[in-house]
Amino acid sequence: MAEQKIPEKERREERLVRIMSKDIEGKMKIYAGLTKIKGVSWALSNAVCKTLNIDKKKTIGSLSDEEIKKISEFLKNPRLPAHLLNRQKDLETGEERHLTGTDLDLRKDFDIKRLKKIKSYRGIRHTAGLPLRGQRTKAHFRKNRKKGSGIKSKKKAEGATNKRAFIKQGGKQ
Repeated sequence: MAEQKIPEKERREERLVRIMSKDIEGKMKIYAGLTKIKGVSWALSNAVCKTLNIDKKKTIGSLSDEEIKKISEFLKNPRLPAHLLNRQKDLETGEERHLTGTDLDLRKDFDIKRLKKIKSYRGIRHTAGLPLRGQRTKAHFRKNRKKGSGIKSKKKAEGATNKRAFIKQGGKQ
C-alpha cells in the first residue's frame, strides 16, 4: 500500500490555531476568526488586518507562525485610535487600553463590584438582578419571580356540573 501524502497547506487548514489563548478553526477566514477571541470586535478585526497588511479573506490555517505571533503581539498592545479600544480613560491609570480574554472578564467583574460597593444606582440594580439602562420592567425581566396580582381564576360552585359531563349524559340532568 502506498501512503497518500496530504499537502502541507491542506494539513494546516484542518488544524486548530491558537491565538491569544483561544483555539480557532483553521478553515475560518481571518476577519471572522479573530472575532472569536473575547474582546475583539468586527471593527478591531478589520483594523488588525489593515494595519498588519494581511488579507482578510485568507484562512487562519494558512497563516505562518510569524504572522500569528505578529497578530497576537498587536492585539496585546494595539496602536489604534481610541474609539476602537474597549477601555477608554481607565479609572485607575487614565490611559486608553484594550483588554482581551480573561483580563476583560476580571476587569468587568471588578467594575461591577466597585459599583455595588459605592452603592450607585447601577450597583443596586446589579445586586437586585434588574436591568440597568432604563428598560421597562412591568412585563419583562420576570424570570423566577412571582407574578403580581392579575386576574384571579373563578372557583366553581360545589353544586355546578362540568360542561363536558353534562354533554356526555346527553344533555339530561
